[in-house]
Amino acid sequence: MRFNRPWIAALLLIFSSAASVQSTTRPGLVLQKRYIMGTVFEIAAYDQSSQHASTAIDQAFQEIVHVDDELSNYKSGSALSKLNRSAHFHAETVPSDLYRVIETAVQFSKLSEGKFDISVAPLVNLWKAALSGDAEPTLEQQQKVKGCVGYKKIEFIAPRQISFRSPCMQLDLGAIGKGYAVDRAAEVLRAGGILNALINAGGSTMLAMGAPPGQSAWLVHLRDPSHKIDPQVMLKDESVSTSEQTIPSLLGKDSPGHIIDPETGQPVQTEFAVSVIAKTGLMSDSLSTTLLLLGPAKGRVLIQGMAEVSAIWIAPDARVETVMSGPQIVFGRKA
Repeated sequence: MRFNRPWIAALLLIFSSAASVQSTTRPGLVLQKRYIMGTVFEIAAYDQSSQHASTAIDQAFQEIVHVDDELSNYKSGSALSKLNRSAHFHAETVPSDLYRVIETAVQFSKLSEGKFDISVAPLVNLWKAALSGDAEPTLEQQQKVKGCVGYKKIEFIAPRQISFRSPCMQLDLGAIGKGYAVDRAAEVLRAGGILNALINAGGSTMLAMGAPPGQSAWLVHLRDPSHKIDPQVMLKDESVSTSEQTIPSLLGKDSPGHIIDPETGQPVQTEFAVSVIAKTGLMSDSLSTTLLLLGPAKGRVLIQGMAEVSAIWIAPDARVETVMSGPQIVFGRKA
């Protein structure tokens, strides 16, 4: 559903004086960046040993690269690309990570009654040309490609086989892949003894582990298209993801936008930016796209019964809708 980098949310890390003047007893900060999955990943970690933190961060980045090698639809040799080429009416064995992500994505499809659907890839591909400046696809073209879409056509054969009950189905994990990547990176950091870290996947998904020294949590400023209310959240062992439609000014006034509604076959029409806080990146990433597609009214109904999940919709005119059964979202200033 997202085939390029979303607009980057604002981020503020609460560092103390230890970030610039470290003592012998206070953990030091190590910050590293890598370009992976079409965006810049940042990992900030505190540890008594900078070498230990650097080694753990390197291992976490290696895990993100591994996830990309399995989930990317841009790499022809990825596990997903191979599945997209060969699983039509034929069961293919896939790596456990890919099986898990696709299986989880289908659960969100069922939960959202098809609004979240990773099989939207043929429609995304159809609209890519229009996003690049070509003519928009005709209604006839859209209807033809819509026949390729539908999560119910994905068949799971335990333990790790998948087949497509469609001759033209393809999957796009852009709306869930980065969330899974930050989860896996966090697991690697924990296994390496890192307890306090922040993983930032290009601003679209972040995952907080523990807290900076002397702080109760990581302070994150959320995306605010109004530039008037400055929404903020304190994250501790939680993830936040943000989704919004492509900003027209970036691609021309009549740009169709990059997030495609699988129900209509067209780019979703919305002014909102949606941020979702949940326990895992997999969940926050999936839900942010889902809630953008559903809109505030239906989105509120979907997540009101979910424990430890918070969401905020913000429009450029500072209209705000929130649901908070998880971390509290506060506003730095009033519109």
